[in-house]
Parts: sequence; C-alpha cells; structure tokens
Amino acid sequence: MIPVANPDVGADEREGVLRVLESGQLADGEEVRAFEREFARFCGTDHAVATTNGTTALHAAFEALGIGEGDAVVTTPFSFVASANSVRHAGAEPVFADVEADTLNLDPERVAEVLDERDDVAAILAVHLYGMPADVAPLRELADEHDVFLVEDAAQAHGAEYEGETVGSLGDAACFSFYPTKNMTSGEGGMITTDDPEVAERARRFCDHGRTVGYRHGSVGHNFRMTSLCAAIGRAQLRKLSEYNLARRGNAAYLSDRLADGPVEPPTEPPGRRSVFHQYTVRSDHRDLLEAHLADCDVGSAVYYPLPIHEQPAYPDVDADLPVAERESDRVLSLPVHPSLSTDELERVVEAVRSFETSERVPEATAGERVDS
Repeated sequence: MIPVANPDVGADEREGVLRVLESGQLADGEEVRAFEREFARFCGTDHAVATTNGTTALHAAFEALGIGEGDAVVTTPFSFVASANSVRHAGAEPVFADVEADTLNLDPERVAEVLDERDDVAAILAVHLYGMPADVAPLRELADEHDVFLVEDAAQAHGAEYEGETVGSLGDAACFSFYPTKNMTSGEGGMITTDDPEVAERARRFCDHGRTVGYRHGSVGHNFRMTSLCAAIGRAQLRKLSEYNLARRGNAAYLSDRLADGPVEPPTEPPGRRSVFHQYTVRSDHRDLLEAHLADCDVGSAVYYPLPIHEQPAYPDVDADLPVAERESDRVLSLPVHPSLSTDELERVVEAVRSFETSERVPEATAGERVDS
C-alpha cells in the first residue's frame, strides 16, 4: 500500500535527541529557545513561542490577544475541528463563513457579510488549508476596517507563500502544528509566530502557568510547554523543510499534469499563492467509490474533512447556511504527495485514479449524492 503520509525521521533527528538526552535538560530549555529563534527567522517574524501542539498554540494565541468571553471569531467550517475548538477553549464563539470554491479557504466576501451583521467579532481566523495560503490581502483589509485581529492557522502550511511573503508573518499572530503527518514534525508540538513583543510575552506566560519569574505567577495559565526532545527533532526537520516542500510541489505538479483530463478535479493554485501541498486534494462526485477503488489498487487516500465543523455533533446549536463547504466535503479526497514517493509510486497513483473511469464501481455512483462518512 502506498501510504497517504510517510514521516521522514532519520539520523539528524536521532542525533538531536541523543544530544538532549546527554545534556539532561529534557524539558523546556535552551533547545526550545533555539528552535523558536530558528523558526521565527524562517517565517520572517520577530518572535516565536513553542507549544505542545497546534491546538494549544491557537488557544494560547487567542488568550495572548485578549480574546475571550463575549467575543466572536469568524473562521472556516472547512478545517480540522481544532480550529474552531481553540476559539471555544479561549471562551469565545466561533462564527462560520463559507469557503472559496476553488481553494476551499475562507471566502473574504462571506467574511465581510458576517462582519457587517455582527458587532461582537474580535478576530478573523484564516486557515491555510492543505498547505494553500488563504486570500490574506482582502482579509487583512477587512480586519483593519473593522478593527479586529487577523490570526493565521498555518498548521498545514509551513513555508507556503502569499504574494512572496511566508505564511506565519501575515497576521497579528499565526499558529503551526508539528504533528507527524505535517510538512515537518517534532513528534508533537506547535508554534506561535508574531511581530508583537507583548503578544509573544503573554503567550509565553500563558503556556507556562502564567509564570513571570521564578515561582511567581501573574495570571492563570496552562502547561503548554514544548519539551527539548521535541525541539531537537523540530530543529533537524526545519533544516530539511525547504527540500521537503520542493519535493511535495514537484510531486503535485506530476500528479496534476497526468490527471488533467482524468476522472477527478485536481487542486488549483491561484496567482500569488504558493502552496506547499500538505495534502494533494482532488474532487470527485463519486468520492467514496473512488476511495474504495484506490484501496483495491493498494493506493492510500484520506478524506480531509468528511463533515464541516458546523455539522459536527460537537456543534449542535450552530445554524449556518454554508453550501460550498457542505457540497465539497462530500467530494474531497487526498492522494499521496509526500516527499518520499518514488516516480514509480507516483505513476501507480496516477494509473489507479485513471483506471477508476473504467472500473465496475462507477455505475454504482450517483453524482452529487451526499454521503456522511
């Protein structure tokens, strides 16, 4: 089976972990500070604050921005549920706006409608879905016009670019995840980037029990600290990230070229946006049957995400009309695009997808049928 994800962890990561083990400083320490400095430099920001994972990074960022009870945050329904959950963790209310049909990222026109309707919005949370940057410029304009924060959920977009600028440097704060399937990993971990020194300091304190100095605590916080072991892995991965992203883009180009006239809709890359293809996500009206066909061909695939957040059981009270997100959640399917794919494996993926046109499964499908997975 060709896996849909395949983390690449090798000698450099092992060397880093051994270095930390030999130092005896396993928890938060200078290794983490070094990772923060290097990641801030990579993103082009003044500050970076390491956390335990992408969800805690988002939670801490909202706390650092002063967003909480009584506030609303406009965000996308088409994301991993952590995007909206983090808003709730901070005590605020996630409010959903529909997504662009081409990129499935937050639609600025729909965001504008929400901002015109409500006076309690404190922030816009833009997710760079699948490694594709959201349309940041109009979102930044809306944020400035309505005097609200712009926060980037860049959990899937390490190294992606918008108009030549690296994501993570485009909002008032940005958050990354280093989960094993991401473009780079630290085993588990997250990072907040910002140019605002006060936001960085408040986030750092919140992630360390509100600690100011020694055992003095100026506020209530959490233990969201990254370990030195994770930071050592992350530093090694960061050195390889540009190479990884180039490989993903090359694999994506190969797939798009070979699938251009096939039975699926390949992803698009609008002008000015440079994706790092955390996922290579195609669309098909026969998605579930295609997924089963690929499994028969020993090609892994996955659905990200089969249910929009506003339709999740955890959000029973949300009443929202979001037709694009609802329609496309039944059509998306992610194919292998990770850096370790060989040319032979890429060709097997292409052949498996193209053979779906003549497979026995196709007549069973009903175009446009909604299937809750």
